[in-house]
Amino acid sequence: MDTTIEPQVVSMPRIGDKAPEFKAVTTQGEINFPSDFKGKWVIFFSHPADFTPVCTTEFMTFANLEKDFEALNCSLVGLSVDGLYSHIAWLRTIKEKIEFNGMKNIEVKFPLIEDITMEVSKKYGMIQPGESSTKAVRAVFFVDPKGVIRAIIYYPLSLGRNFDELKRALIAMQTADAYAIATPADWKPGDDVIVPPAGSCGTAKDRMESDEVQCKDWFFCTKSLPLN
Repeated sequence: MDTTIEPQVVSMPRIGDKAPEFKAVTTQGEINFPSDFKGKWVIFFSHPADFTPVCTTEFMTFANLEKDFEALNCSLVGLSVDGLYSHIAWLRTIKEKIEFNGMKNIEVKFPLIEDITMEVSKKYGMIQPGESSTKAVRAVFFVDPKGVIRAIIYYPLSLGRNFDELKRALIAMQTADAYAIATPADWKPGDDVIVPPAGSCGTAKDRMESDEVQCKDWFFCTKSLPLN
């Protein structure tokens, strides 16, 4: 009799899916995700391990930018497969000893999830066996106020994240939701945005003749938005 145990296959969540639910212990107490953050955007991210240099620079940068994200109605939630006491010791070390890129005395106040069992990491596809079977890659999930995954970015263990891009992506998605537009390559706040293609010939003609939009052709129209 074949007693081979087939490995468990976990389907990674995709853009447009509801964020998988879980309850977890964190450095800020127990959380229920994503229900505790209903009505807010969340950047939910993983890091490979505590007491590692790249992760240290990332957590200092996230903590330094936390107020900027809060102003954008966005909470931060981190995760690694290390334990709670390791998390606490590492964050204390960051505050008391580490200086990076002009930042020091940085206190990380957002929750950092303990995931020793890797249950949450596997649920979100953060464990990539080709990279490491014991560490979570640098995954980033943007979850909107309705608990829906809107964007996913993955980085290998060796590559620190670009925080200007994380902030830009968040603002771009919020802008697209608010104005029913799209953003072009390398868009940043203050740049022109793209108006969705017209759905009929009459609408296309009116749009081409409008002063509110600038059209290169019937399918390629842009307009300005206030910087704020």
